[in-house]
Amino acid sequence: MGPLSGYTVLEMAGIGPAPFAGMVLADLGADVICLHRASAAGSRPTDEEVTGRGRRSVAVDLKHPDGPATVLRLVESADALIEGFRPGVMERLGLGPQECLVRNPRLVFGRMTGWGQDGPLAHTAGHDISYISLSGALSAIGRAGQAPVPPLNLVGDYGGGAMLLATGVLAALLAVARGGEGQVVDAAMVDGSALLLAPIMGGHSRGAWGPRGTNLLDTGSPFYDVYETADGEHVSVGPIEPQFFAELVARLGLGELPAPQHDRAGWPELRARLTAAFAAQPRAHWEEVFAGSDACVVPVLSMAEAPQHPHNVARNTFFTADGITQPSPAPRFSATSLDTPTPQPVVGADTRAVLLGSGLSEEQVQVLLSSGAVAEG
Repeated sequence: MGPLSGYTVLEMAGIGPAPFAGMVLADLGADVICLHRASAAGSRPTDEEVTGRGRRSVAVDLKHPDGPATVLRLVESADALIEGFRPGVMERLGLGPQECLVRNPRLVFGRMTGWGQDGPLAHTAGHDISYISLSGALSAIGRAGQAPVPPLNLVGDYGGGAMLLATGVLAALLAVARGGEGQVVDAAMVDGSALLLAPIMGGHSRGAWGPRGTNLLDTGSPFYDVYETADGEHVSVGPIEPQFFAELVARLGLGELPAPQHDRAGWPELRARLTAAFAAQPRAHWEEVFAGSDACVVPVLSMAEAPQHPHNVARNTFFTADGITQPSPAPRFSATSLDTPTPQPVVGADTRAVLLGSGLSEEQVQVLLSSGAVAEG
């Protein structure tokens, strides 16, 4: 039973960051009810194999006259609703904040978009790469003299999007718990990715952050980078502090260096020596050399290897369900244990149970099923 046990969250089915936020809330113990399309009843969408875990599923036809009314019925007993449609879609369905908050004044209405609910770009299409481009985040990622490198879709969709949506929903729920009213949470990936850039932009503003790939943390420094080993694998190196750097030098047997650690004049030669040293032995050798040390040298594991690493095994950082290996819920709590998430449900698997739990009679539920307003999986 996680810390959000007892909270009910309605999630409008979608792709990307909104489902990820729903997964986080479900992992933390909330009863997340995903409202899927009735036409998908009986299926398991492959794009939700992991992010769709821990839910219950209701299949509803929002174009049916009774579809939106059914959702509003569920809104009455929910604590939050999250959606990731373009601005105006929920309003056109009759499920916008105005309609929902009338039915439940304590509802937290979480909205996830790329550009936000307003602004010149609010109604235009985009993806993670679009939002992190405009926020300035993408321009800072990559090597000197090369084009920016998209960091998967971790910065916009998930870090700056889903996690900020979950944080906003939780903050609004705390306000409601203290006697406040329900409200809308406008989470935009362009805003969130800009927020993640805060310390870097602060350095840039005071002249302490230079062009891409020339700084301490962006591969500019030779002691914060990735090096290839003799077997074509890689290790990451990150001993920023002098005492950790000294241990790196000692364990590699580099001897006297051309300049102090943070003297940029010596960085080219230091990089060359580190490159040659790591290339001389396979990754497993360096794992042994640096095992248990503070030199901050760590093997770059593949997604297949990571779940097998002893540290990750000891902490149960990953688990496997229905043949799908995936990250375990995080963070950990001292007083409330997090359950292992249930696998992604079949769409519509919980339609009847959820509607009965909302106070509808068996006869009323059967009418909705017969009319096609809702469906079972």
